[in-house]
Parts: sequence; structure tokens; C-alpha cells
Amino acid sequence: MALITVSNLSIGYDSREILKDLDFQIHMGDYLCIVGENGSGKTTLMKTFLGLKDPIDGQILFGDGLHPNEIGYLPQQTLIQSDFPASVKEIVLSGCLGHSKNRIFYTKEERLLADKNIKKMGISHLKNQSFSTLSGGQKQRVLLARALCATKKIILLDEPVAGLDPRVTSDMYKLIHDLNKQGITIIMISHDVGCALKYASHILHIGENTFFGTKKEYLQSNVGRIFLAEQEEYARNA
Repeated sequence: MALITVSNLSIGYDSREILKDLDFQIHMGDYLCIVGENGSGKTTLMKTFLGLKDPIDGQILFGDGLHPNEIGYLPQQTLIQSDFPASVKEIVLSGCLGHSKNRIFYTKEERLLADKNIKKMGISHLKNQSFSTLSGGQKQRVLLARALCATKKIILLDEPVAGLDPRVTSDMYKLIHDLNKQGITIIMISHDVGCALKYASHILHIGENTFFGTKKEYLQSNVGRIFLAEQEEYARNA
């Protein structure tokens, strides 16, 4: 059974439709990269997955035991997130809020889970440090640990390497790839098509033309070939 089924979905904002008639499925263990032109609706689609925006039409169905409050999410960093006055441990623990059922205090199990994910991200030495003092790469590791506290099945990532230097970018992609190999389903928005094609099992291309399929199918499609050629031309002229 599919983890997520997107059926006849149309999305947008302020009643303005920007994408329509999307149909695809995501299964456990998939690594889906969402690519396309700026402003094509990638972030709007992710917010619709999370229930932060309502579809204009169609539906998103969750299966295979997945509940909407069991999705990990790593959003694009904002100035507010970057300057958030809390410790690393507090930020990571907040990932448990979705299934805390209005409890005031965290359970022992949730604190152990936070410690486990902090260790998994290699940031145990930063546990008591203020989030606002961390580097960009360290902050992304903290937010990834937070997302892991929310889920055992799937993480949504919106441009997780934006603004990071090449070495930190490479490390972050490897971390995400390792999580996928451990069974976590990945849905990631990326402007970096090269890395998307390196790690992804499936590609969703949205924009004037829409494509969903395996990485191999994308490379053989007209949509994929044209978009990759445009990206290469842009890189040469940058």
C-alpha cells in the first residue's frame, strides 16, 4: 500500500491555482526529489502535504499506517528560526509535540528519543548550546534531529542545503541518504538537480510541464532532458 497517494490534486494560494491534476504515489523507502522552476509551486505542494494549506481540488491520502501528525519536516531556514532563543536539546525535543496530546511535560521516552537523534546527527557536544550561536550546517543537523523526533517513516525537506558551503552541503546530503537507507522515506525540494539525480529514486518535476517517475525515466524524458540542459546553460553563464 502506498504511504501517500496524490489524486487529481490542484493546489495554489489566495484561490489562485498554480498546479493542477497531480497524480502520483509515494511508497515506503522512496527518495523523491521535487524539482522545477522558481515559483512553480514546490513549497506550496509541500505545505499541502503537511496540511498547512488546503487543496483547491483533489486529495492527498495517507496509508500504510501513516498519520498526518507523524511527518517530520525540515523547512527552509528563516531569520526567526536562525535567531530562536532555545537550546539544541529544546529545539530537538519540540519535534515530539505533534504526538504529545497536549501534555505539558515531555516523557522519559521522548527525552531518550531526542538524545538518540542528537547523537545520530553527531551534535551531542552541542546539546546545551543556544541554537542561535550555531553555524548553518549545525542548525540544519539540529532541525533534522527535530524532524526525526516527529516520525519513524517520512521526512519532508525544503531546500535543506540552501546557503551551506560545498563541504557542509555534501555532508548533509550524505546524512539524508543514510536516513533513507535506514528506511526513512524522503521527500525533498531541491534546486540542485545534480545532487537530486545522484541520490533520488524518483523525481517529481513541476512547472509548465509536469513529470513523475523514476530517476531513469526522468533522464530519458523530454521534460528531464530540456530542464537539465537549461540548468547546465545557466551554470555556465553564472
